[in-house]
Amino acid sequence: MNPEPAAENPVSQSTVQMLRLAADDAEAISALAGVIWRAHYADIISAAQIDYMLEQRYAPALLREQLARGVAWDKLLIDGRIIAFASYFKTDDGRQMKLDKLYVHPAHQRGGYGGLLIARALGAARETGCRTLLLAVNKANAKGIAAYTKYGFRIREAIVQDIGGGFVMDDYIMVKDV
Repeated sequence: MNPEPAAENPVSQSTVQMLRLAADDAEAISALAGVIWRAHYADIISAAQIDYMLEQRYAPALLREQLARGVAWDKLLIDGRIIAFASYFKTDDGRQMKLDKLYVHPAHQRGGYGGLLIARALGAARETGCRTLLLAVNKANAKGIAAYTKYGFRIREAIVQDIGGGFVMDDYIMVKDV
């Protein structure tokens, strides 16, 4: 009896690139964020809060303004298509790097792409002398918490933050030593 052939790794057959986001990518990132958020957060926060947060965080003009200010934005492409992104910046105290955004298209999750983006943010944190990489994750986001824990993050504290529009973010702050 012959064993079944090993499943082919789709990543090995694809061209994966990680590049800095360009201002021309703002519309594509905004659209991708909408797809990801509506798929992932529908059972966690209301549709109204999703729409509000997308407008507050992913409007193309805002993304271009952040790029102009020097906020680091990375895009991960498979065969030339953006399937994931991350943004990060050094906090005001200069000792921490905040991983502000990290999202992977639902069809590409659990493929290690988030880990590649985390590694890039960790590298930037090391290069700039930061001691920790921190992030905020919704307390009800079990998938996100599990993924970050897998990559060595730990919960440091719980916060509830008013974000306007009658909405709050009910998050854990997770950290990883650099």
